Amino acid sequence: MNQASSGWPRWWLHRGAAACALLPLAALFAGVAALRRLAWRRAWLRAWRAPVPVVVVGNLTAGGSGKTPVVQWLAQALREAGRHPGIVSRGYGRRRGATEPMAVLPGTPAQDSGDEPLLLSRLCACPVWVGRDRPAAARALLREHPEVDVLLSDDGLQHYALARDVELVVVDARGAGNGWPLPAGPLREPWTRARDATLGPRAAVAGRSAPAASSPAGATPFFEIRRQAGELRNLADGRRLSVAAFRREHADSPVSAAAAIGNPGQFFDMLRDAGLVLAHTASAPDHRALPEALLRELPGPVVLTEKDALKCGLGQPGLERLWALGLRVEADPGFVPWLLARLARGAWSPPDGFTSA
Repeated sequence: MNQASSGWPRWWLHRGAAACALLPLAALFAGVAALRRLAWRRAWLRAWRAPVPVVVVGNLTAGGSGKTPVVQWLAQALREAGRHPGIVSRGYGRRRGATEPMAVLPGTPAQDSGDEPLLLSRLCACPVWVGRDRPAAARALLREHPEVDVLLSDDGLQHYALARDVELVVVDARGAGNGWPLPAGPLREPWTRARDATLGPRAAVAGRSAPAASSPAGATPFFEIRRQAGELRNLADGRRLSVAAFRREHADSPVSAAAAIGNPGQFFDMLRDAGLVLAHTASAPDHRALPEALLRELPGPVVLTEKDALKCGLGQPGLERLWALGLRVEADPGFVPWLLARLARGAWSPPDGFTSA
């Protein structure tokens, strides 16, 4: 996997000279992170415990690993099981001065809410709140929506102020990269970190850096999650096509794709796996808006992620050429029963000795 397709700096993929030069800083980062975890574990810092169970969906590496689609799918699965989920998030990329905390509605500007919470608000039939202080966001959500009986935290694995009852670690095919901490590698925490379950593609645990093969975390369940291409939606007129119908309609045109997400290569590979032949691809840093000039340069119809489509203005030139790809998430059939059993225990305690205020 190369740098362009991975979305990571090249030295995060290999233990080369550049990564080695950053090892002193990586050791400092790892030491500070370990002291911080110890402070919460020993209750020198105290977490707030919600009156309902909290499920954190996070990752161990910098950048995106596909957490938000998992949260979206999980909210739907919980609703279908008769639960009433709510979602809290930090809202990465929010403008300074945005309300703290705030409810995210389908019409909330992305710059106020963050792109991923806005996407969740539009796609999930459940309340979504954001705030830098996750416990404050959770308290506000529960005050406004007393029917909520389970909270999903989109990201926040390393934000221990919100006590959690289930920790789900989402991984992708990049795995642990070179296996070193930031900035020499991609790891925020050790790949061996305890968790309640690991979710991701089978390829993520097939190699040498797999959590199931390398750590005590391997004793925890692994559930395969597959993300597949869904329908394509035209941004100008809202018309929807299956991938097969889109291929037929544009059989004589070059097809391009663009993404500003944590792992653009994964998105492009998904399109190719669905049968699209991509003449050109382009990427930008995660959470950024794709430049209009970049989109104009790409030939033919251009396929975007739903997250990137949020940031395309209604009056933007060439909107009729832009298509947003929906995602279908397929999970191990044993995952939802496992999670519901965990939530049904009724006696929730912080992991690893964490205590609540």
